[in-house]
Amino acid sequence: MRLIHTVYEPAGEGPHPTLIAMHGFGANALDLLGLAPYIADGRFMVICPQGPMEVPIGPTRGYAWFPIRMGASPDRAAIDDANKMLTEFLNVALQKYPVDRKKLVVLGFSQGGMMAYRLAIRNPSKFAALVALSTYFPPELKDEVSDPAALEALPTLVQHGRADEMIEIARGRASVESIRALNVPLIYREYDCGHEITAEGLIDLSNFLTEKVLEPIVKP
Repeated sequence: MRLIHTVYEPAGEGPHPTLIAMHGFGANALDLLGLAPYIADGRFMVICPQGPMEVPIGPTRGYAWFPIRMGASPDRAAIDDANKMLTEFLNVALQKYPVDRKKLVVLGFSQGGMMAYRLAIRNPSKFAALVALSTYFPPELKDEVSDPAALEALPTLVQHGRADEMIEIARGRASVESIRALNVPLIYREYDCGHEITAEGLIDLSNFLTEKVLEPIVKP
């Protein structure tokens, strides 16, 4: 597998409901793994790939999915390369690990959320749900919808902090309107916090995954 990754696997042989979880800029494959035992009581396998680009973070180093260019448009070639690597990673992970393919969820925080949006928009039929945390919806994705019917059946949770200093709340709210314009079944939650995942947000995430993926009223 081309991307370094970490895995949390619940007890039992599986197949397991599974989260593909992408970290934000400057973090690494361990960043979201610590949440795994607390998400829906640890019933999800959580697979956390690491971004391919190394970035300096003070005396240490972190990782990213694509470079941030202040005052300039994003590097589309780098984003497309990262999306290709993630797609390849996902396909291999589905073969390597005991994933319940009917209960596969894509999740991303911050820059990882932008990658989660890309995976879901381009392949909505692969996923049982989409989760976007403290991120924003890249406007160009509205023209890349591959399967409108599948997208309109994809339960989606968006969470954002009102005091987010990295991706301001106005940007998050604008993203929500863009997603709603695509007729995505969306749940949106705001919190009194910054660029982070709170205990309250984790509870809402667990409830969402339980209701929409683990114990849906309408079975897939």
